[in-house]
Amino acid sequence: MEYSLLCHASHAASLPPVRNKLLVLCIMLSLWAYTLYCCIGYCSSAPSLPGLVADPGEPPSAHTLSTELPNGDSGGFGGEPDGSSSNRVDEWDEGRFLNGSETKKLPQAIIIGVKKGGTRALLEFLRLHPDIRAVGAEPHFFDRNYEKGLEWYRDLMPKSLEGQITMEKTPSYFVTKEVPGRIYAMSKDTKLIVVVRDPVTRAISDYTQTRSKKPDIPSFESLTFKNATAGLIDATWSALQIGMYARHLERWLRFFPINQILFVSGERLITDPAGEMARVQDFLGLRRVVTNKYFHFNPAKGFPCLKKPESNSKPHCLGKTKGRTHPNIHPDVVQQLRDFYKPFNKKFYHMTGQDFGWD
Repeated sequence: MEYSLLCHASHAASLPPVRNKLLVLCIMLSLWAYTLYCCIGYCSSAPSLPGLVADPGEPPSAHTLSTELPNGDSGGFGGEPDGSSSNRVDEWDEGRFLNGSETKKLPQAIIIGVKKGGTRALLEFLRLHPDIRAVGAEPHFFDRNYEKGLEWYRDLMPKSLEGQITMEKTPSYFVTKEVPGRIYAMSKDTKLIVVVRDPVTRAISDYTQTRSKKPDIPSFESLTFKNATAGLIDATWSALQIGMYARHLERWLRFFPINQILFVSGERLITDPAGEMARVQDFLGLRRVVTNKYFHFNPAKGFPCLKKPESNSKPHCLGKTKGRTHPNIHPDVVQQLRDFYKPFNKKFYHMTGQDFGWD
């Protein structure tokens, strides 16, 4: 509009052609300058995007590429001089940071034995404690799956919070030669728990379990002896070998001090579960949460069942595979086995400082 009026005025005045062209050029330059000024003003007032404004010619810094975590740590991939960011990436790769503060940890305590001693009962009792997180199935890592590596083992563990203890139980660890050194290599501070039971009763229970799966196996008496007439006991039979507790304990004491191993009585775990659980909780450095109010004795099973103190719900008992009826073993065979185990028991009492009363 301004341009049209000016042109009209210049034409009306009949200005010379040269002066007319110069005037038009000045007007155009003025309009261009005004347009440029408006664009510059608009851009300077627009909000800037964080992390995108950088000095020309300089590469973006690690800070501009990172993301702030809630605790103020940098979770980006920009490396810091002290290597802290690199360590953070490694830890995420290892799966340690899961669901906020929950992590998967290698176990700080392991129930290492013994088979048919009461390890399942102890694990179920411990899982009542809010500061215990335990694997239900037996991992068999240190005896059967060691080649799979610690990260495979860690991944089997449940997620736990800071201050909670991660545990597992595999009863065959106690009698497997390579296991003590392997656990020590993982952590020399691992707390170890062994549930022991009268070795004669344990052997009969072991046999009873095997027979439930293989009904056609030979009798207990025939497996017990190399030569029944001479009364020569077959110490190579695994059901009898496990009960030589002192022999197996010697291997563990080459790696771990005796005060790092707790020996739980399988018999007292049945007759006085709260008493044995008090010892276990003290050993693990836990509050005595699992007490008498959690147990209900079931005469039919012969085992204590678990109950919730705050409810009237039916007590939870161990599975039907627990508390099987043992076969009747000839008293002479039982006595011969007691005589066989007597020196092993005596040595075991001396090593542990506890008399389990099996003789």
